Amino acid sequence: LGFAAVDDVRRRVQQESTGHRGRRDDPLYAIRRVLRRGAEHLSEHAWARLLAGLDAGDVDQQIGQAWIAAQDLRRIYASASPAQAQARLYAWMVHCADSGVPELRRLATTIDSWTAEFLAYFTTGGISNGPTEAMNLLIKKIKRVGHGFRNFDNYRLRLLLHCGVDWQTHQTTPLRARLPRLAA
Repeated sequence: LGFAAVDDVRRRVQQESTGHRGRRDDPLYAIRRVLRRGAEHLSEHAWARLLAGLDAGDVDQQIGQAWIAAQDLRRIYASASPAQAQARLYAWMVHCADSGVPELRRLATTIDSWTAEFLAYFTTGGISNGPTEAMNLLIKKIKRVGHGFRNFDNYRLRLLLHCGVDWQTHQTTPLRARLPRLAA
């Protein structure tokens, strides 16, 4: 959600400053992918591109504020305890609500309405429903590719084949001791 807000700010600032959507030579459009990376994953070259793009296109520093807020939101997940995470989250929401960036205020409102679910990450030990969602996506894809199944048993077998069974195949014994000669 944080990087989506950064992208929304970039698009709005781009539209207001140039009067059109991003083009190849626009400085903000050129750094759109760099803005979606974590600070720890940026190389020296990426940092230089980011700073040059922000200097050239971000006159009100709104994109920079949004990028820093997105990085801070990512850092909240590294908190040691739920209480520390809650304190950091509250400070982050106050910072976003007080900023003059409407996308950050919208993001803070969204996170505020999902605070209990956000903090559940810390009480459950970081458990996510990501694997379940991935499995559901795979099931839907199998059903779509099969153009429907009339027989539920066949559908179930196809799902088990693709999703559920770890087939242990035994090494087969070779039928011939040598390779056949090629006929020319």
